[in-house]
Amino acid sequence: MAPTALLSVSDKQGVVELATALHHRHGYSLLSSGGTATTLAAAGLPVTRVADHTGAPEILGGRVKTLHPRIHGGILARRGDPAHQADLEAQAITPIDVVVVNLYPFRETVADPAVSWEKAVETIDIGGPAMVRAAAKNHADVAVLTDPCQYADFLAALAEGRLDAALRRQLALEAFRHTASYDSAISAWLAQQLEPAVAPQAPAAAQQPPLRLELPLRQTLRYGENPHQQAGWYSEPGAGLGGARQLQGKELSFNNLLDLDAALATVCEFGFGGEVQPAAVVVKHTNPCGVAVGGSIAEALQRALAADSVSAFGGIVALNGMVDGASAERLTSLFLECVVAPGFSQEALARLGTKANLRLLELPAAAVALAPRRQLRTVLGGLLAQDLDDQAVREDAWQVVSQRPPSSAELDDLRFAWRLVRHVRSNAIVVARGGVSLGIGAGQMNRVGSARLALEAAAAAGQGAVLASDGFFPFGDTVRLAAEYGISALIQPGGSVRDGESIEACDQLGLAMVCTGQRHFLH
Repeated sequence: MAPTALLSVSDKQGVVELATALHHRHGYSLLSSGGTATTLAAAGLPVTRVADHTGAPEILGGRVKTLHPRIHGGILARRGDPAHQADLEAQAITPIDVVVVNLYPFRETVADPAVSWEKAVETIDIGGPAMVRAAAKNHADVAVLTDPCQYADFLAALAEGRLDAALRRQLALEAFRHTASYDSAISAWLAQQLEPAVAPQAPAAAQQPPLRLELPLRQTLRYGENPHQQAGWYSEPGAGLGGARQLQGKELSFNNLLDLDAALATVCEFGFGGEVQPAAVVVKHTNPCGVAVGGSIAEALQRALAADSVSAFGGIVALNGMVDGASAERLTSLFLECVVAPGFSQEALARLGTKANLRLLELPAAAVALAPRRQLRTVLGGLLAQDLDDQAVREDAWQVVSQRPPSSAELDDLRFAWRLVRHVRSNAIVVARGGVSLGIGAGQMNRVGSARLALEAAAAAGQGAVLASDGFFPFGDTVRLAAEYGISALIQPGGSVRDGESIEACDQLGLAMVCTGQRHFLH
């Protein structure tokens, strides 16, 4: 009896070539359903339709095609089991030796934010996963293919007599991964649709369901943080950085992606795409080193690069508006690793094209909006999950705690510095004035150390500037140090049992202080 291959695919790429080789080179009978059968017949291949094979027509508008004992019996029968063979003979069931199935494009369908509930549900495949799982379970006797990229290697193995148990087991593993990913995409979409509506009424435990994470591999990276670490980039297509299009430059590295994430989070404080306050962010080692706003993207960029030109060398730049020719000219003035923005003009691309190694990423504003609002971090043997710290600033909760209130100009500077400080690693201090960061202190073990770094970086430019801290001041020492460098106003969360010491220091020195009631640690 000739071996039988069952082919039923949503993605028809390569299926005609595969079926042709199976039939003409290896003598397989072809069994197929729906559009796949039509495609194979149009290519001149002798194919038996599933409905003719089972004697049962497709029903319910195609919802039921392959759910039949003549299909699943043919896939699941153990070839060396006499009882199974007797059942096949009694029911006149033909064994199926190769199953080629990939599933309805659910993930691609729900990527459209306007997709209807009905259309999404109708794209949930039932018969396909059932056949894939049946073939994977019976991999001792059946080979299962779930991706067109497997076809060439499979045909080579078949031609060379290498269709052995090890290969079938590997194909079974890939098949179960395929169905697991598919089910995960369905459950994630359903949760996204339903959980925001029910969470406020649900008990606390119900708001923290088990975390199920299934992301496709977007890119195998050359290495991780260091050359001896293997790494990969997993991302939901169309969401966040997964929606970026690289226009030029070398492949992105692990460290590039970490810095891009930090730069994007910071520049999004000022909007991203469309009507925004033009802003530019330069990041080095996940910390902003130069941030500025301006009347245009080019002006903001010039100010951000000048804020710390030494640290900007080899940095990552994020811009929240279209990159034009003037902006591109400034970007070519020093060595940079990456630039990410909502768009690039043709003039900008022509100018930036002279720097072939500079990575340019075009990221639609819609992709930023689609990014999940949860942040994941790994710990040994597990994951931590939290909401992103991207809530809007609530100035109605701010309190002026000093005797002297901030002036209007100081208040503008405090707003800017407060939006920036939450994107700096704790202990975080930001010195700013006129919509430009002048000095940033990050990641020190004590707040005075971070303040000293920021104030020394600001130097003479710090005269009349403001200082923001991501956490409260447990003592008055940071306030007194700031005053020595000419700082005129400070903003901090407050909440220390020693708040009085910092407030008293401000009053003695004539500084203004605002407490926000909200801290912004970033570890």
